Amino acid sequence: MEINQHELYEYARQRLRQKKHLYFHFVLFFVGSLFMITANKLLGIRPDIDWYPWGITIWAFLFILHFIRVFITDSFMNKKWERAQIDKLIMKQERKLEQIEKDFNKKNNITE
Repeated sequence: MEINQHELYEYARQRLRQKKHLYFHFVLFFVGSLFMITANKLLGIRPDIDWYPWGITIWAFLFILHFIRVFITDSFMNKKWERAQIDKLIMKQERKLEQIEKDFNKKNNITE
């Protein structure tokens, strides 16, 4: 397998794992929400307070953060994006070094 194909395979495998974990998180959230409602209303755990909406809301917020990470952030900030950013920073540093060298040569009257 070529290096490029291997990188594509690893990226696809990583994305599949992320999505699998997200789907599992959703199922766990759904079952956990039902359990919280059941525990509060039917089993009578702290029946004086409706606490399950707070638990579900907090868990939903965490699920939304997980969703954003998988489908928004990681979809465009992948290896290709990292390489492009690194290349851009390297080019910027090289231009700065060239400018410093030109300024130094000009200051010391050095000709190439």
